[in-house]
Amino acid sequence: MSTYITHKADTRGKADHGWLTSFQSFSFAGYYNPDRINFGALRVLNDDIVAGGKGFGIHPHDNMEIISIPLSGALEHRDNLGNTKVVGEGEVQVMSTGTGVFHSEYNHNAEEEARFLQIWVFPKELNITPQYDQVTLDQAKMNNRFLPIIAPAPNKEGTSIHQDAWFNLGVFDAGRQETYTVNEPGHGVYAFVIDGSFTIDGHRLDQRDALAIEGAASVNIIAESDKARLLLIEVPMQP
Repeated sequence: MSTYITHKADTRGKADHGWLTSFQSFSFAGYYNPDRINFGALRVLNDDIVAGGKGFGIHPHDNMEIISIPLSGALEHRDNLGNTKVVGEGEVQVMSTGTGVFHSEYNHNAEEEARFLQIWVFPKELNITPQYDQVTLDQAKMNNRFLPIIAPAPNKEGTSIHQDAWFNLGVFDAGRQETYTVNEPGHGVYAFVIDGSFTIDGHRLDQRDALAIEGAASVNIIAESDKARLLLIEVPMQP
């Protein structure tokens, strides 16, 4: 039997640091909700707004797969692996932090906000050699279909992380219907609405709402507005 839990946008945690506004789908930093610690291997989904020229100073991570998806603007990334990169809208950035990475992340533009999703996934293996990847997505391939921006290697459409996880991103016209088939039995699907509205297996979701789905072999999706953008995250339920 499938189970569904709706996470409405206004029930998320919120932190306002002046230079950073962060909406948190799961417990993070000062936000704690015992019912929202993680969804299987999905540990963090932060919806962040960074003021012009501001950002996160050098800090460490280890044993976590960290995915950044810019929604507007651009981020400037530096790390102790030797990477100095700018990642912007239409790209996805992945860090497999493994044994440890130090990095900083700043808004690349001094005059405008940067908005991005910061997502953490538990790895399937600890203490790997840290890795960095950044890819540009084919926007045309997200029109009325899902593009696997993250999938187990080799993923010709996007990139991979050290977990049996699939991230699919699509932009849909109103009335468009899609069926997402779960890749591995027992995996869960976390559906996060970036823009617009959807009905997913009979559950209405609006902008920044999410639906946690367990036990489903497939998911029926109907776009309820034009240019409706949806992120599907499929992960093992045993992190």
